[in-house]
Amino acid sequence: MERKTPSKRSIIECLDDSDEKVYKFRILLPNGTTTELTLREPGEMIYVHEFIDAVKHEYFRNTKTTETSKPRRKILWKSKSIYLEDVFENKFRKQIYFKNFKPFKCHILKFHDGAEDIADRFENMWDLTPDTDLLMELPEEYTFETALADLIDNSLQAIWSNSPDERRLIRVTIDKRGIAIFDTGPGMDGSDENSIVKWGKMGASLHRSSRGQAIGGKPPYLTPFFGMFGYGGPIASMHLGRCALVSSKTKESKKVYTLHLERDALLSSSGSEQTWRTDGGLRDPFDDELSQSPHGSFTKVEIFEPKIRSLDVFQLQCKLKDIYFPYIQVNDVDLTEVEGGEVATTNLHSCNGPEFVIQLHFSMNQFTSAKKSPGSRLCQEANARLKCVYFPIIEGKESFDRILEELDASGCRIMENFDNFCRVSIRRLGRLLPDARWGILPFMEPRQKKGYRAQLLKRCCLRVKCFVETDSGFSPTPSKTDLAHHHPYTTALKNFGQKYPEKEDETFIEISRGGKLLSLSQLEKEYHDWVMQMHDRYDKEDCGDDEATYVLNPCNKKGLAISSDVLRVHKAIWRKGTIWRSGQKVKILKGAVGCHKNNIYATLEYILIEESEGDVGGEARLICRPLGVPDERGCLLLKNAENSTLDIRGSLSFPISVIDSGKFQAIDIDEWNLQLEKQRQKAPAVIDVLNVEQCQQLEIDGALPFNASVHAGHAVPPQITAVIRPESFISSSTPKALDQKHIFRGDLEMCMEIKFSKDNTKCGGDHIYAERVKPSSCKGFHGLYIFSLGCKFPELFQRAGVYMFSFSAVCTDSSIKVYEKSLLVKPSSEVGNWGLISDVQKLSYCVRVGSCLPPVSVACYDIYNNRMPFPCIPELMVKLEMKRDMIVHVNKMIVGLSSDKMTMDVKNILIKTRDLDWIRPNYKATLVISSQDELLSVAIPCQVTPGPLSHVKDWSPNLKKNLLPGDVLEKLLLEMLDDYGNHLQEGDEILLNVDGLSVQYNKGSVYKVDDRGYLNLSGLLKVTGSYGKTVSLSVFLNEKMLFKKEFQVEKRELRIASKVPDYCAAGGQLENIMFEVVDSEGVVDQTIHDDVKCGQSHTLTIKSESSGIDDTVRYTFQHGRCTIPFIIVPHEQGIFRLLAAHSHHPELHQNIEVHVTKTPKPEHDDVAQSQYSDEKTLFPRDSSPYDMHMVSIVETIINQEKDLEGNVCNIGSRVGDHERKLKMLNEKKESTEQDIYNLEALMAPQLLSQLDNVLNEKEIIVKRIERKVGTAAAVLCNFSKAVQLQEPQDYFKQDMVGVVALLGTVDSNDLSRIFAEYLGEENMLAVVCKSYAAASSLEKYEKNGKIDPEHALHATAAALGKSINGRFLVICLEDIRPYSGKFVANDPQRKLALSEPLLPSGNIAPGFLGYAVNMINLDIHHLKTRTAKGHGLRETLFYLLFGELHVYDTRDHMIHARAYAKHGAVSLDGGIMKGSGVISLGYCEPEVCFPVITEVQTCFPPHTMEILKQIEDKRLALEVTRDEIVKESMAHAEALKKFGKKSRKYREFMEEMGPFIGYYLEYNLNKDGN
Repeated sequence: MERKTPSKRSIIECLDDSDEKVYKFRILLPNGTTTELTLREPGEMIYVHEFIDAVKHEYFRNTKTTETSKPRRKILWKSKSIYLEDVFENKFRKQIYFKNFKPFKCHILKFHDGAEDIADRFENMWDLTPDTDLLMELPEEYTFETALADLIDNSLQAIWSNSPDERRLIRVTIDKRGIAIFDTGPGMDGSDENSIVKWGKMGASLHRSSRGQAIGGKPPYLTPFFGMFGYGGPIASMHLGRCALVSSKTKESKKVYTLHLERDALLSSSGSEQTWRTDGGLRDPFDDELSQSPHGSFTKVEIFEPKIRSLDVFQLQCKLKDIYFPYIQVNDVDLTEVEGGEVATTNLHSCNGPEFVIQLHFSMNQFTSAKKSPGSRLCQEANARLKCVYFPIIEGKESFDRILEELDASGCRIMENFDNFCRVSIRRLGRLLPDARWGILPFMEPRQKKGYRAQLLKRCCLRVKCFVETDSGFSPTPSKTDLAHHHPYTTALKNFGQKYPEKEDETFIEISRGGKLLSLSQLEKEYHDWVMQMHDRYDKEDCGDDEATYVLNPCNKKGLAISSDVLRVHKAIWRKGTIWRSGQKVKILKGAVGCHKNNIYATLEYILIEESEGDVGGEARLICRPLGVPDERGCLLLKNAENSTLDIRGSLSFPISVIDSGKFQAIDIDEWNLQLEKQRQKAPAVIDVLNVEQCQQLEIDGALPFNASVHAGHAVPPQITAVIRPESFISSSTPKALDQKHIFRGDLEMCMEIKFSKDNTKCGGDHIYAERVKPSSCKGFHGLYIFSLGCKFPELFQRAGVYMFSFSAVCTDSSIKVYEKSLLVKPSSEVGNWGLISDVQKLSYCVRVGSCLPPVSVACYDIYNNRMPFPCIPELMVKLEMKRDMIVHVNKMIVGLSSDKMTMDVKNILIKTRDLDWIRPNYKATLVISSQDELLSVAIPCQVTPGPLSHVKDWSPNLKKNLLPGDVLEKLLLEMLDDYGNHLQEGDEILLNVDGLSVQYNKGSVYKVDDRGYLNLSGLLKVTGSYGKTVSLSVFLNEKMLFKKEFQVEKRELRIASKVPDYCAAGGQLENIMFEVVDSEGVVDQTIHDDVKCGQSHTLTIKSESSGIDDTVRYTFQHGRCTIPFIIVPHEQGIFRLLAAHSHHPELHQNIEVHVTKTPKPEHDDVAQSQYSDEKTLFPRDSSPYDMHMVSIVETIINQEKDLEGNVCNIGSRVGDHERKLKMLNEKKESTEQDIYNLEALMAPQLLSQLDNVLNEKEIIVKRIERKVGTAAAVLCNFSKAVQLQEPQDYFKQDMVGVVALLGTVDSNDLSRIFAEYLGEENMLAVVCKSYAAASSLEKYEKNGKIDPEHALHATAAALGKSINGRFLVICLEDIRPYSGKFVANDPQRKLALSEPLLPSGNIAPGFLGYAVNMINLDIHHLKTRTAKGHGLRETLFYLLFGELHVYDTRDHMIHARAYAKHGAVSLDGGIMKGSGVISLGYCEPEVCFPVITEVQTCFPPHTMEILKQIEDKRLALEVTRDEIVKESMAHAEALKKFGKKSRKYREFMEEMGPFIGYYLEYNLNKDGN
């Protein structure tokens, strides 16, 4: 039974005491996992089972936080065979004493649970997490060799620390299965000081601190402390293979520690925040490992699945031999035994003379050193040894060239030549830096530029290579293949010897040679002296056998293949025991340098040796003139006393090494003459073009029927092949079959030129193409000149005419070979088109309808636009095309052909049509003359204008039954038509005659037709005829009346409304006589009212034969009545006759007769009884006639003053009304704007932008509908704005939905157009209501069944100044049978769940885009529109209109699937099938379409729909309110203007009449006082 330990929790509890003892353990569990345990102050000992419990606790805590997909076996935690084992094989079964373990160190314990299957590899045993900064220093480029060298560097550093009696061995084994690097170094274990983790953990190198020990010492500084960065091991091994196993053992440890690296695992965790952990283990050492390391320590790195494509072990051995010094084995071969490599080959070709060796010591100045690394010796000094070796020229060949050749032959080729050969190689601590292949250092390059010695020294300095040995003061690149590029010591070394170094104040260089300090100038002098000494001692060159001619700065160095400015020219030279002389005939065999294809027969002219006699220069060159090159084109040497010149011209330059190779041979005169004859037979003679058979032999489609004729469109051969025939072809009777011996082979260029002429003459012509080619080969035949004609001009022979082909070539002897051929191309027999003759195109075709067009001349062209004769007189179809697919067919014409049948004349083309209104106002049309099948046609732009006026139609609305004098005919519209029913052209003059009417604004009697073909006389004619008369207007053309319209002026009568006495006393007066104007029914016409302000003058004049009546006095009519205050009766007895007449309308008159009687003298009593004589007396008896007349005038003035004052008050009241209404509208506008602002604050900006797009698109469609005059839809759109400011009508309060075109949107213009075409304009403008009751309320009917225009929608239209003409559709949603299927789930648009059309194969019909009913996006306002039964617009309205109409991409897709489209189908490119075999053909562009809103409707979240609807309604109300404010402001301004005029008039009246009234009052007062 296990004992419980209450202190177990405290064992692993964290304490804050900094002096506590902490023990760390890494436990290797039997299932292959590891866990770490940290114990703080555990005491002296702990029981094993307590320790195991703590391990178990940590294990399960880690497994909860770590996910793994690997299956693991269970750990037997309660096994009785449990024990722990350390790395020294000590076993702990009961207690663990901590005195056996060092605190603060990590100790490895292996846990045994008694099972047999115990793992030997443990997950996440080692933590390789690097420092983040180190990841920035990883090498950018790694090659296989540099990665392997990094691992060998680690082994070299390891074995360097071995004692003298311990074996130093590095063994590298490489094959396709893997790579192994074994060294006998001190090894690694699991301790903190020497942990194997430091090998795999970047930045944890054990040797980085050893760098300082490798500074200084004796060259070549063989101290392999290469460690610089601490990541060579893991990075290099992962570059070489997918996984690696590191095994290491120290002399003290009994176990071998292993570390596993896997590239995929490391990469998967490198970019995360996880640690880099890898597997590890412990094992026993193998026998072969102990045998190779007798002292018992080693390290072995094994790389599996290496990335090796092709392995050349020898080359690898050579490269490693170049990099390292001995005691390295590669595949059981010591590198010292390997023969080859660049270093060994280079050393083999040195002169073996004295070397030039200097020692350099680099140091930094105090400021730079402190700035880079204060107190660090690593940055303060470095040392380098420079050893210069001379590589001479031997027998005219540079040693560097020989080195490159040998390396190439051994398979170690270097892509360098003499000029860019590596002149500086660098080793660091004895290890070669393979990428440090520098050019010469500045001190190695002579500064003197001019003079013979300078040129010689410059050439000799190029034969020196410098071997640099550096210590660890120099820093390498991360891949250790070169010195660090930007390190100050690297820069100083590269610039060593530079006169003005880039950073001369940063680094100091101390120079010494042989223990003696040197300055830079001393160094350069000693170095140059050494170079010249080596030159004189070791360089060997070729010498001529005669006296040399010196040439300075020869021209065409490239042709001579030289680089020196000094040449020695010889005519003889000894070589290989043979003398070679100028003029000697030689043969250069194929394969020699400069002779690649064939043997060259030539004449030796000169031998060139660079630089002066006795001095080593460049390689000797042989100048030879090839056979076939004349003497005058050979190499030319002009001797001059001052300076000779040499020009190679047509000769060739060969290196003298061709003699050594045996490919430069002398020949006798017979062989030379034989070659001359062969050359002559091969000389070019004539040019020939290959025929069809010969081209077929070459498998070239390239023959033309020269000197023959073809038709236009003849296929142009892709290629035309020409050859130059040699002399042998002419002199012999060889057959014409294709044979190489009959084809000249050379490098002559041939030119082909093509000219074209329309005539059948071969002279002259236009240049159309030229091409110059070089000879090529095909099917084993050489010397073929292939011109790519058809490839560049496939349409060459489409023009009819003569094509001249000219082939020419310039031979080497400057002779020109020319070959010419011609080809006649006739027009094609296939008619392509008709065209107008150029003269016809210049004519202006303008004709009036009913007249004939000018004659038209048409030419016939073939399919390539060549003019050709007409085969016969064709049957023509002549038509006049106008816009909107209007076509007028012309049946009357005369057709004929010219004598040569090249021209067709069409005359007397008579135009008759009544459809010219479609092309107003420019009347542009196209006259098309075509064949009956319309395959051939010509189109002539023309202008067809209307004919003269023929008849007139009156489109004026019903005027009043009777007019009144002075009335203006407000609406009078006359339609002017020609004889064919076309409206007259805008601007045509019309002669108008009026009777009883007057024309306002001085318009005269001639009027012009407006842009619609109408004569608009609205507001121009004023009735001047008398009451009861008939007035008329008439239209004349050429004194012939075409139209007459009569109007009846209403009858009026003037009558006396008051009673007039039959008798009146002489000298008396008639008072208050009232006249009134009545109509035919006796009703007073109150419009007869005198109002000068309004332009109405209605006054009454009284005339009489009596002298007492003043007929100039005018009595005003007030609302149809006029009252005469008094009329003085004459003093004579008799009949007093009066004529009362309207001042302007004398037909309104009335005669009055009064009998005047003599007045008896009154008695005194009678006077006392009454002031008046009787009831009929109108004036006081004591009043004089003057007084009575004054009273009448004053009363008139007072009445006028009251009228003026009343007008001012009325207009002022109207101004106040306008101001109050403006205030109310502005308040409403501000309130609406605030509401919009508050609603927009709840929305995202992008949704508001989308809403603006929606409103703009809908506004466009609304305006188009409003232009549909006479439709119910236009009235509804106009009325929808009006109802914003007033209460809607009853039928609008009911279930009105809207117009079909405004109830939905689509995503593209193509869908909008095709849906509108399919439905038609009548359906697009249909009115939609929810119920039949709402639909029936739109119209009211009279008893006879006719529409009542004074009610419902017609009355609304009249109120808006519009009308509804014809019928219109109304759709009642409740009466529609709705869709009964399912809907798409969670779709705010409630699209119908319709199955896609499937073909018999089970695939969806190609090109199917969807169902039309689902491609309509419901408008925001109508997403929730429902009928009483809950049905929406999609399943009622749009399902009624579209059904299950398919929508396809193209017509082809639609036709292919027509069998499956039962309800019809449409396509985006205009195809329409309406089902049941009905197809809609043609094309139209509907004006009223659905608004196009791309993917906007679906972007609105459901909860924002109501807000967006409110915003839209508010914006519409705001727009209407702003319009009302503008109108009201204009009315207010007009009222203010009138108020000012009336006020001013009232003031002027009072200023004028005030004194008169005052005078009258004063007169009465004075009279009464008297």
